[in-house]
Amino acid sequence: MLSLLRRFMKNQHGASMVEVTMVVTLIAVAAIASMRSVSSKVSIVLATLN
Repeated sequence: MLSLLRRFMKNQHGASMVEVTMVVTLIAVAAIASMRSVSSKVSIVLATLN
């Protein structure tokens, strides 16, 4: 059991996947926030054109 725990602690693939997931999540949140900001500004511009 202890050797299994040591092997698990040495394995870096799980940590890499967590890091990739965190980066992808951060990019998604930033994209959603920027789209909301841009969409409100586009709505204002289109409203002034009418």
